[in-house]
Parts: sequence; structure tokens; C-alpha cells
Amino acid sequence: MAVPKRRKTRSKMRMRRAHWRLKAPTLSRCPQCREPKQPHRVCPNCGYYAGRQVVETD
Repeated sequence: MAVPKRRKTRSKMRMRRAHWRLKAPTLSRCPQCREPKQPHRVCPNCGYYAGRQVVETD
């Protein structure tokens, strides 16, 4: 089994963990209602996806 020969320094450990942050979700505009929505998802406002209504909204 592989075991590290030397202990990782604090700076090396922190450099590795520097990219563990959350990213804001990307948003695009719905072509039907112009509300922001996530790409490749059904619009939560109007229920359209790829030019057709797939979810009934009230």
C-alpha cells in the first residue's frame, strides 16, 4: 500500500485546498419569458424547454 514518505507542509496542503470554493451557478435568459434560468434546464417561470412547453405552470 502506498504511504507518503514525508509529511506535507502546511503551505502545500493549503495550495491544494485553495480551489475548494463554491462557484455561483451560471444563468442564461429564457427565450420565452426572458427570466434568468440555468442552462439545459426547464424554465421554472414558464415551463418551456427547447421551444416547447414541458411543464404546466400556474
